[in-house]
Amino acid sequence: MSFFDELGQYLGSANNREQILDTLAEHCYLALLPLVLGIVLAIAIGWLGRAWPRARGVILVLANLVYTIPSLALFVMIPSLIGTKMLDSINVVVALTLYTAALLVRPVLDALDAVPPAVIASATAMGYRPARRFLTVELPLAVPVLAAGVRVASVSNISLVSVGALIGVGGLGVLFTDGFQREYFSPIVVGIVLTLLLALVVDLLLVLSRRLLTPWDRTAAPVRTEVAV
Repeated sequence: MSFFDELGQYLGSANNREQILDTLAEHCYLALLPLVLGIVLAIAIGWLGRAWPRARGVILVLANLVYTIPSLALFVMIPSLIGTKMLDSINVVVALTLYTAALLVRPVLDALDAVPPAVIASATAMGYRPARRFLTVELPLAVPVLAAGVRVASVSNISLVSVGALIGVGGLGVLFTDGFQREYFSPIVVGIVLTLLLALVVDLLLVLSRRLLTPWDRTAAPVRTEVAV
């Protein structure tokens, strides 16, 4: 039997298709919820670093330390830290939220630094208080720079979720472990393809969101002029 015949037989099973859809849905939950939570946490930390410049260096060092912790080790450590069971999906959510925040702290600070001081001064002169100025002026203008970091974090999360399968929670990673244990390559290939497609779809959605959130940043098409001779 060729590989494609084996793959067709695998996908032809209703039970296998149901498992694939379940693991895909779990993968989306485990990857995207921490992405949202991590963005919010990173923005809050970035605001803190911007408000207190002396804390900036400490924040960046701590973020780098958190991101260097091996993902599998962090998945195992989380239950003892927050009192959950080893197979609870919340462990992966918490771990990936920390990774996302750690990865985005520097892009958030760089994005906020890219906001023109003149704009901040103008908003202050118009009576904007610091919190309102940050949410309505600085943060929206920081989106173009921040978006690149968010795209990297999304791909990182989608990839790292699969590692959670080694502790029994991992979305599409379950297809990898199942395939390796049975030496059955069809679920492995399906898991890889779906992971790549999910990363591509999420990245395209982030690009679209960035364009919708920053209409002023769109460059108008150059107007061609002809000079009569």
